[in-house]
Amino acid sequence: MRLPSEIVVDRFLPTARAMLARELADRGLTQQEIADHLGVTQAAVSKYVGGEVTVEERFSEEPRMQSAVERIATGFAEGSMDAYEALGELLAVIRAFEDRGPICAIHEEQVPALEGLGCDLCVRGYDESIADERAVLSAGRKATRLLADESAMVAFVPNVGTNVGMALPDAEDELDVAAVPGRVHAMRGRIDVPANPEFGGSQHVARTILAANSVDSAVRAGLNLATDEGFLAAARDRGIDPLAFDAGYDDRRERLESAFRERGTVPQVIYHRGAFGIEPITYVLGTDAVAATRLAIELATDARDES
Repeated sequence: MRLPSEIVVDRFLPTARAMLARELADRGLTQQEIADHLGVTQAAVSKYVGGEVTVEERFSEEPRMQSAVERIATGFAEGSMDAYEALGELLAVIRAFEDRGPICAIHEEQVPALEGLGCDLCVRGYDESIADERAVLSAGRKATRLLADESAMVAFVPNVGTNVGMALPDAEDELDVAAVPGRVHAMRGRIDVPANPEFGGSQHVARTILAANSVDSAVRAGLNLATDEGFLAAARDRGIDPLAFDAGYDDRRERLESAFRERGTVPQVIYHRGAFGIEPITYVLGTDAVAATRLAIELATDARDES
């Protein structure tokens, strides 16, 4: 766990000082004069000017940073800017960089749980709706890691690819369901996850989840796999009664809702045997993406062991 202020101290401040030291040196100031302006020692200035201090390129190459450094250096050299005004310039850059800028990008790299949402927390403050989004995305990332790490799942990835989706509480449409854009595919004996989950990243899996959620609000996640008799048998052995449904895409959400209501419950496994141009697919449903994926892995492992 790291705070964005640590990025400012560890990366931004050394970069800003190095850039300023070089700009001031180019304007003819002595190292001691530069040290007085920057509030550091002459020895530190020597390192800045000599290139001995690591500069974060994501800051130094940013036009806003370059402009601010140039204004400050010019002001210091001409005597038209004092330290108070210089701090104001740098703080404005820091605020800009923290709001979906390079400070935010570095912060999210160091705290992966913030990925895609770091600025919403750090800049805008804690928000319950953002917390729900974060939890859904976090569960999706964990579920895809589970898939990628489990060799038994490779055989159950359909030709169209697998996707893992999870809906927000009170989800209404596909944009409220996070899934992997581009889907997960089996490649050279392993599962390839091309990207992290995003909201609106799926249609078919999302619609299946939304149909289940409309009947049972506790069911908010699922994934699609190739239909396999051994897999279905493994589900039955665990006391799960898989629900068969028609493969057609037309009105699928409505048809699934009707089938769930007729059964009186949302089963953990549903499947179809395909149709012209439609590959046979099985869906594993659960309360969250991790729970659904773990069940799928357990059933796939049971099916492999029985074969």
